[in-house]
Amino acid sequence: MTIPRQNISQVLSYILPYIESHTKSEPPPGETKRPFILALTGLQGSGKSTWTSALVQALNEKHKLRTINLSLDDLYLDHEDLVQLRNDNASNKLLKTRGQPGTHDTALAVSFFDSLTNTTEDTLIPVFDKSKFNGEGARAPRQTWTRIPAGEVMDVVVLEGWCVGFQSLEEQTIQKKWEDAQKNVTKSEYPIVTLGDHKLEHLVQANDSLRHYCDSFMGPRHLDFLVHLDTNDLTNVYQWRIQQEHALREIKNEGMTDEQVVDFVRGYMPAYELYLDHLRDGFFGLDPTVEKGQLRVVLDRERRVVDTVLYK
Repeated sequence: MTIPRQNISQVLSYILPYIESHTKSEPPPGETKRPFILALTGLQGSGKSTWTSALVQALNEKHKLRTINLSLDDLYLDHEDLVQLRNDNASNKLLKTRGQPGTHDTALAVSFFDSLTNTTEDTLIPVFDKSKFNGEGARAPRQTWTRIPAGEVMDVVVLEGWCVGFQSLEEQTIQKKWEDAQKNVTKSEYPIVTLGDHKLEHLVQANDSLRHYCDSFMGPRHLDFLVHLDTNDLTNVYQWRIQQEHALREIKNEGMTDEQVVDFVRGYMPAYELYLDHLRDGFFGLDPTVEKGQLRVVLDRERRVVDTVLYK
């Protein structure tokens, strides 16, 4: 997947004024100025990693802003803890594999972001190796992580992840959505109403974990700008992931079948059903005094940019 250079330039044209404003601002008395935190979220298969790489490269090379990135995927619990979590929640289909809120190490996330303003300690960028344990994955050895020496200040940090930007809901709201989904069950090759696949208490458990994530490191108060890769047709997510798997099979002669991809994406669909509407309404709210921005980048089935919407 290649992103046209003009798309990257267009997206950055929205973000750069916010970075400039942040650069000129003064930190609260007694505090060290932190980098600008740019979040990038998107649907499965939308190209989050490719977009992140392109934005980081442009910020570093073209705009001379010292930029690093962290993927939410690199914050997964280590293998032993993931196995323990799965065994302790044997009936919870959301926790059978890594991915959902609850499968990440929030203490590691907080430690990373705290280190960005610590002038006496190095910053280490965590790495999770998805190839370990037959694809279950494990944390890579600490000595292999990228190290930013103490005192080397970053201008921008890009946080990329599929559920970045999702915010927890009240339990009664989840129950209402869950009950509505059970009334609207329809058979589809690419289902987008899947909440009924799961027990209500399991959805609430994931929601509680998401609330902890937002409180700890990825809620509105922790981020400065959010780019959201979205689509007007959620069934595109299935097609995107199938395309990605076909490409992987051509390179490595192995990969999931189309049916396995559908099952894989279906596991993420409940979160889209619960949280996408709120994200599309505006992550930072409508307070005009908040100097933060959100950009919705709408992609078609071929992942071409068909619209951009700036929330400010």
